[in-house]
Amino acid sequence: MTVKRVALLTAGGLAPCLSSAVGALIERYTLIAPEVEIIAYRNGYHGLLRGDSIVITPEVRANAHLLQHFGGSPIGNSRVKLTNIADCVKRGLVAEGQDPQKVAADQLVADGVDVLHTIGGDDTNTAAADLSAFLANNDYGLCVVGLPKTIDNDVYPIAQSLGAWTAADEGAHFFSNIVSEHTSNTRMLIVHEVMGRHCGWLTGATAVSYRNLLDDTSWLEAFGVSRERRELHAVYVPELAIDLNAEAARLKAVMDSVGNVNIFLSEGAGVDDIVKEMQAQGEEIPRDAFGHVQIDKINPGAWFAKQFAPMIEADKVLVQKSGYYSRSAPANQRDQELIRACAEVAVDAALAGVSGLVGQDEDQSNVIRACEFERVAGAKPFDVTQEWFTTLLADINQPLGRPVTH
Repeated sequence: MTVKRVALLTAGGLAPCLSSAVGALIERYTLIAPEVEIIAYRNGYHGLLRGDSIVITPEVRANAHLLQHFGGSPIGNSRVKLTNIADCVKRGLVAEGQDPQKVAADQLVADGVDVLHTIGGDDTNTAAADLSAFLANNDYGLCVVGLPKTIDNDVYPIAQSLGAWTAADEGAHFFSNIVSEHTSNTRMLIVHEVMGRHCGWLTGATAVSYRNLLDDTSWLEAFGVSRERRELHAVYVPELAIDLNAEAARLKAVMDSVGNVNIFLSEGAGVDDIVKEMQAQGEEIPRDAFGHVQIDKINPGAWFAKQFAPMIEADKVLVQKSGYYSRSAPANQRDQELIRACAEVAVDAALAGVSGLVGQDEDQSNVIRACEFERVAGAKPFDVTQEWFTTLLADINQPLGRPVTH
């Protein structure tokens, strides 16, 4: 396959890898295939459908390394599902009667694109998989090569998605400030809501990163500056059922002894129970174009705080969300190394005409390769039996709990 022009797009929610991945791809092409032209679609699939693109100039190529220092995406994001025709029509991205996938494919042809690089999470990559299949089935002769972005770390068959390590560290730093609010009131309940719709990996990893910060801190116990008041007292993830009464009794004892309670909560934990309660009350469940419950509108952190506060006799409650803070950060060194390794394989795959999602293939000993799109799916659950997580719960004296069944 002769590659003359490639296109980049980033889509979905932000993660601390988008700017880094865009920069790494540009650098790699400039190093090994400088003759290949690069364009980028503004705001993801939105820009692709509208034909809104920019050319990566020689100046940008020469300075692409600077993108490693920034969060967000230099080319913008959006949430567009190409197979949701009604939503695309409603948003004015295609005309009535048009197939968004065909519009996207035709735009790629019109722009002279041989390879499309998508950088996104499960929705972006399932959309890329659908588009790749459409292109192949209709003989467009184009290649789609994706990179796995999601701080939830929940994409099959990817062992470690890009940006997730950074998000965990940033969430830990966020809470290291928020936790001091316990000194503002007696019997304080602080709920730290962490992103993770279906998967609790980020909540667990953020908790471990936060406790590492505690390990590196010197305390002044004689003056009340103690680890026990800044310690985690509960970590709740979607994969484990929460026994409210049992946990309330445990946390009430912590409150009585320590004087405050700190909880890390995945935003997806207990969502099924919240939705059932809303439906029983006749409330409409808000959903996005992908059919997902809009978690920010049902507010799990506030719901759990409302349940626990009277049960543990909290005088004051504080609910804080670190998601936007964490996902907007620039990639840390550990993520940058993984991003660059994946970018190298992605460019090699593109030049060879091999479509797929490039990442650590957990079914092949975590080798970085172009994983076949038909194997790509989202909502991969967190394995709560991993030693690092069970050790975390044991250290904070929390039972592992009963696995959630769906």
